[in-house]
Amino acid sequence: PYYVDMNQNLFLQASLHSSDQNLVVSVDTCVASPNSSDFRTLVYELIKDGCPSDSTYTPFPSPHASVARFGFNAFSFVDRFPSVFLQCKLAVCRYQDYFSRCYQGCVSRFKRNA
Repeated sequence: PYYVDMNQNLFLQASLHSSDQNLVVSVDTCVASPNSSDFRTLVYELIKDGCPSDSTYTPFPSPHASVARFGFNAFSFVDRFPSVFLQCKLAVCRYQDYFSRCYQGCVSRFKRNA
């Protein structure tokens, strides 16, 4: 476990380790849960479909396209849950494939009236 204070800045990095230099990585979804084995019942969305859901979310530049960096302020669910667990889903795409998920950025999904 990694112990932090409330509202402390947390910095995360996801790296793709591959011999293929033509791959890029982006964070598609990141959720927090008080339960390490349940990321559906009680969750807090930090990133959904590439869109920041948390007001403290900050993307950071990375040295390579195979590295994604971001940060947010530490929080807790209520006092009865002492831990917060993160689960992130990444997209791995071909470099300069501008139609891929990695290059779409924030994808807002909504239904329109017919």
